[in-house]
Amino acid sequence: MKKIIISLVCIVMIVIVGIILVPKKEKGNLTNIKLAEVTHSVFYTPQYVAHALGYFKDEGLDVEIILTAGADKVTAAVLSGDVDIGFCGSEATIYIYNGGEKDYLKTFAGLTKRDGSFLVSREKYDNFTLDDLKGKYVIGGRKGGMPEMTFEYTLKENGIDPKTDLTIDTSIAFASMGGAFIGGIGDFVTLFEPNALQVESQGYGYVVASIGELGGVVPYTAYNAKKSFIEKNPETIEGFTRAIQKGLDYVFEHTDEEVAKTILSYFPDTSLNDLTKIVKRYRDSDSWFRNTYINEEDFNHIQDIMKSAGEIETFVPYSDLVDTTFSNKVNNE
Repeated sequence: MKKIIISLVCIVMIVIVGIILVPKKEKGNLTNIKLAEVTHSVFYTPQYVAHALGYFKDEGLDVEIILTAGADKVTAAVLSGDVDIGFCGSEATIYIYNGGEKDYLKTFAGLTKRDGSFLVSREKYDNFTLDDLKGKYVIGGRKGGMPEMTFEYTLKENGIDPKTDLTIDTSIAFASMGGAFIGGIGDFVTLFEPNALQVESQGYGYVVASIGELGGVVPYTAYNAKKSFIEKNPETIEGFTRAIQKGLDYVFEHTDEEVAKTILSYFPDTSLNDLTKIVKRYRDSDSWFRNTYINEEDFNHIQDIMKSAGEIETFVPYSDLVDTTFSNKVNNE
């Protein structure tokens, strides 16, 4: 009898361990993937298209999108294992790598190719130029983050000193920038959509420039995961990349209104008319990569921007931080 009890206990223990180690399967044997997104914006339209049209499920994935405000918060969530995949600026993976993390983050697919913020002015300008910022007060993004670094890089490239020619306030939290501007702080603010159009529609300001068009091509927002996760789950990463590629294809093959209708449920506070305008604004700004592949030149441009901002001294190896295996396979199918 004692032997039988011991055998039963051993069997139970084996079953419990097996349950813990097997990847989570939900909803018809789909693999559950937690994705941390740095902010919720129409800028990421192809991602929401892929989610809305079931492209992830077609690849056997049940993707849960979790808003995790700030690239630093996204990377922390990925490193801790709270989420499986991070979606944020590529600069965040460079910070982690330079910090000496052994199981560092690798970027495996790109989505946006430019800064997604727009410069909003309190006053109307018929022929705005960056020189109009001289002597003004601008609410910028977080110091060391891609939005602020790209903005300052753009200013320098146009002969404007970010430290002496104007005042840039980097102390206001990203989610509060629009509210601070509406409340009367600053002459200008840099905002993502749909916030920029909302401020404009409410009569508090005017969109005068796209920071992305001024800042050049970079793998601005991309997907990353821990080295170990990518090595252990290549089919998951490949399927995820394929779904994002399908989302990009859809956006490039359909009208602004068709795309807006597809993602309308992801922005319940934005009308279809406004959402269509925003999709068009991002399309006109050439905001999305045509495919998920990130080349070395574009990756190094991010490092140009970071070096200009004083955040890094030397470039990190492209081959260490960017895994093109999956994009290459998906794009050659």
